Amino acid sequence: MYSYISGELVEVNDDFIVVDNHGIGYRFFVPKSMAFQMNHIGEQIRVYTYLHVREDAMQMFGFPTKEELEIFKLLIGVNGIGPKGALAILSIMSIQDLRFAILSEDAKAIAAAPGVGAKTAQRVIIDLKDKIDTFADLGESIELSDTNNQIKTEVIEAMTSLGYSASQALHAMEGLEINEDSKVEVVLKEVLKKMAFL
Repeated sequence: MYSYISGELVEVNDDFIVVDNHGIGYRFFVPKSMAFQMNHIGEQIRVYTYLHVREDAMQMFGFPTKEELEIFKLLIGVNGIGPKGALAILSIMSIQDLRFAILSEDAKAIAAAPGVGAKTAQRVIIDLKDKIDTFADLGESIELSDTNNQIKTEVIEAMTSLGYSASQALHAMEGLEINEDSKVEVVLKEVLKKMAFL
């Protein structure tokens, strides 16, 4: 119904904000990360919106970017994930973190969201892994199915044995040049070095 609404930020709570647009106050449920960033009452903002209609209520969900809105739509398309569940995931993870969790099949990271169980987190990974290319503006793509898969897999296994999550390991590997001549030990050292500065 609405693509976005622009107006004056008039109220901020933990899970929703209110935006005044020509005398009408629109209440948006937002990720907690967005609510924390909205600390300037009176500023002009743009909110990308999703209208959720139920028999007993109409709720508006708001996001600071089109990308977050699109990820939200993908998440609510997963069986067992409703709007509140999708919002919970986006409250604890950035788009980039969610992408890495899906690529590395790190269900534990996704299940850390309130109300999202391990089975539901696994469904998110299964349903969205093939749709990962729709995640816009996320920088260099990391494919786990390429010729360097074995090296990446061994590094991820080593990192998880050290207590890191698979998504943290994959995130740290972003930007590293890994080819068939790369040694696991060398890549692991580079990843650990990057982890110290992440």
